Amino acid sequence: MKKSAILLGLLITLSLSASAQQQVMFTQYMFNGLAINPAYAGSHKTISLTALAREQWTGIDGAPSTQTFSIHSPIKKQRTSIGLLRLHDQIGVTEQTGAYASYAYRIPITEHGSLSFGLQGGVSYFDARFSDINLSDPTFANGDVQESQPNVGFGLYYNTDRFYVGASVPQLIETEFDRGNDDSDSKLVRHYFVTAGYIFDLSHNLKLKPNGLIKYVDGAPMEIDLNANLLINEIIWVGLSWRSFDSIDGILQLQVTEKLQVGYAYDFATDSDLRRVNGGSHEVSLNYRFSFSKSKVITPRYF
Repeated sequence: MKKSAILLGLLITLSLSASAQQQVMFTQYMFNGLAINPAYAGSHKTISLTALAREQWTGIDGAPSTQTFSIHSPIKKQRTSIGLLRLHDQIGVTEQTGAYASYAYRIPITEHGSLSFGLQGGVSYFDARFSDINLSDPTFANGDVQESQPNVGFGLYYNTDRFYVGASVPQLIETEFDRGNDDSDSKLVRHYFVTAGYIFDLSHNLKLKPNGLIKYVDGAPMEIDLNANLLINEIIWVGLSWRSFDSIDGILQLQVTEKLQVGYAYDFATDSDLRRVNGGSHEVSLNYRFSFSKSKVITPRYF
């Protein structure tokens, strides 16, 4: 087990040196839209705050640990919306901390549907201390990275009361890092996301919401997330997800009050070797929404 954990930790540490999935990963992506698409800003029609913490592959030293906080809101009596995303992601000896501002412009398409165009811009600080790895390879001994890099992103988001579909490229700029040696090819690569979901009425007190997420980056296999959530009495979401090449996930969301929603997700690794050396992945989320008017009732938002 110790040997497997060490090898896995090394693979994690190499993440900046390969064209792999570098954007942070969420099981509850359907409840954390601004983290992957700036056009999602203002879609709740309220001021919305979301905090999320994810601990992946618990029990393994250096396993991914991610935290995000976002706030977004429509501008009163305007078609525009603004948002702010703060993220922190650590994998082994690599660490990323970023802050991004979002702007979205929403165009009514039908009586109940609208199309939003979103832009985001900000900066991320990357701290990769490869010299902390106890290896004789000089590529790691001399290849530390401490850099701040700006980036921009773009997204589209269409939704009605029952349906949504979105496409986004959160980081358009492909950045190369100077690791202090000639053998380095460390860089950030462009990622592409497509999401969609729909609400079906199964009965008066029971709704079904299937969701899908496709993630693509050049040099890595396309990743597909398929999810189905049941909404019971407009209070409890119970869901099950399948992530290609990775895991089967359970999701529980609870509408504690009209304004407060809490969620939990557990990922069960499908890879037998990985499953033997970790205790699964845990994800906790918290969302709070409040309207501009104290007297206004917040209507249920399914997306």
